[in-house]
Amino acid sequence: MCLFCKIINKEIPSNIVAENDDFLAFHDINPKAPVHILAIPKIHVDSFHDVDASIMSGMTEFIKEIAVKMGIDNTGYRVITNIGDDGGQEVKHLHFHILGGAKLKWGHFSDSNPKDNF
Repeated sequence: MCLFCKIINKEIPSNIVAENDDFLAFHDINPKAPVHILAIPKIHVDSFHDVDASIMSGMTEFIKEIAVKMGIDNTGYRVITNIGDDGGQEVKHLHFHILGGAKLKWGHFSDSNPKDNF
């Protein structure tokens, strides 16, 4: 069972900010912004590459609800998912990073040129 499935099953504690029958959202343990939430489907899906449209439709609405709840809907926020090893996906369970609460720059808070990140 993957790390996020254990969080869903309450086998590993997390700081949950929102939950419904299909999705769960909790604070990232290594935040990259003042608001850094992870949103996951409760059904195990390895990555964005494997997800179907019905899950994505629900996830889109869930992310919007989280943005409102965290107070970042009016100021703006970033939604990121990493896909596969080269994309930086560390946990093989579809998840979306919701970052906000500050003026975000490319590479989170980095001032570097994006081409320098290769």
